[in-house]
Amino acid sequence: MEQGEGNLQRLLKWASEIGISDSTSCQASCLGHSLAVSFFPDSGGRGLGAARDLTEGELILKVPKSALMTSTSLSMKDDKLSRALNAHHSLSPTQILAVCLLYEMGKGKSSWWHPYLVNLPHSYDILATFGEFEKQALQVDDAIWAAEKATLKAEDDWKEANALMEQLKLKPQLRTFQAWLWASATISSRTLHIPWDAAGCLCPVGDLFNYSAPGEEPSACESMEHATLDLVNDDSSGTLDVDVSDSRRLTDGGFEKDIDTYCFYAKKSYKKGEQALLSYGTYTNLELLEHYGFLLNGNPNDKVFIPLEPEIYSSCSWPKESLYIHQTGKPSFALLSALRLWATPRNQRRSVGHLVYSGLQLSIQNEMYVMTWISKKCNAILKSLPTSFEDDRLLSSAIDKIQNLESPLELNQLSSTCRDEICAFKSNVVQKGERSSMQSRERWRLAVEWRLSYKKILVDCISYCDETVSYLFHENNSVQK
Repeated sequence: MEQGEGNLQRLLKWASEIGISDSTSCQASCLGHSLAVSFFPDSGGRGLGAARDLTEGELILKVPKSALMTSTSLSMKDDKLSRALNAHHSLSPTQILAVCLLYEMGKGKSSWWHPYLVNLPHSYDILATFGEFEKQALQVDDAIWAAEKATLKAEDDWKEANALMEQLKLKPQLRTFQAWLWASATISSRTLHIPWDAAGCLCPVGDLFNYSAPGEEPSACESMEHATLDLVNDDSSGTLDVDVSDSRRLTDGGFEKDIDTYCFYAKKSYKKGEQALLSYGTYTNLELLEHYGFLLNGNPNDKVFIPLEPEIYSSCSWPKESLYIHQTGKPSFALLSALRLWATPRNQRRSVGHLVYSGLQLSIQNEMYVMTWISKKCNAILKSLPTSFEDDRLLSSAIDKIQNLESPLELNQLSSTCRDEICAFKSNVVQKGERSSMQSRERWRLAVEWRLSYKKILVDCISYCDETVSYLFHENNSVQK
């Protein structure tokens, strides 16, 4: 712990010396005026907190271009690396940056970047690092396949980059697949976008910001959908001188070419001590797990796709990716529209198409049929999975209690399937060291939490559809009377 704190302080001192700052004044540390490194146990661990009250849109951190780690900035400082890269143009920018990172790690304390490199995480939990047990724990075919594809992609990239790593004479431990996974995970989870390199850049201090899901601004279609469905259910600043219309720049950050600096702005107003967060894209929980190694409870951008009959796709013009269930459990505007049209007799579809694409209900009977169909489909998906939503909720709590693999654990509340899964986990890690077992447990926990959030969306959708059907049934009866 003390060593980690010492490394952090050396990083902040080094960062100040190379021009990284949260203030225009000179400081011994690059932080202290606007930001401070703090620990947030419930939201990302180590991160950046407000050192004072911050105003939305205020510039809170500046990182000069010379401090950004890219394949270009690394090769400019090393002729051997530069010459080697010139002979391997077939590699992708991400592969090149991964090799450069491993090459720089091999320099140890002689690396100019050493104060930054020693503060990087020792391991990550992105999907590509999941073992077979953790992959199967995801349960859902699409998620398992995403994990398998991520691992296969990492293996292919590693094999293709081997020639370059051998030419650079990297140490054997830095040429292993495990080392490659670490480097590619570092790039996947920590790089920031820059206009001149598709691989992005590693940004000292700037990559201490933890993630906040951007609030979704509903489209006109989605707004109409929600308004329609609500009717059905009767649900009654040191401020910068910048163009306010450029809200993305105001509330996030980016590289500013005119001053050759990566600038970070407060995404909202913060009180002193609150964690300052960065929104760096709209991701589902599976995408967060794939690229960053974490997920969010109540992620507003999460969604579930349910299998649809081929005729549903062919009867509408909506793209497949728009046909999903929201994190709230509500069917998307496009999914409802597609199903309303599909539930209409073929010879009537042309005449009602304009109503469907306007987000309007066609009839009470049509709406009840659609909602019942969605509810049954969600129920069928839940029943096809090995464990229930309640099983996973209990298992998620039990995982945190598995500290000693040999100690007894109270499992009476868990289903036999969950008990079997715990036994399988113990068997899976019994041959591994303590550190490996901890990593496996964390990835298993993430897999269970992911499938729990997936099932919650389906459970909430069933409740939403059933409540809507009940309301429409009583409404229809009252009209007939």
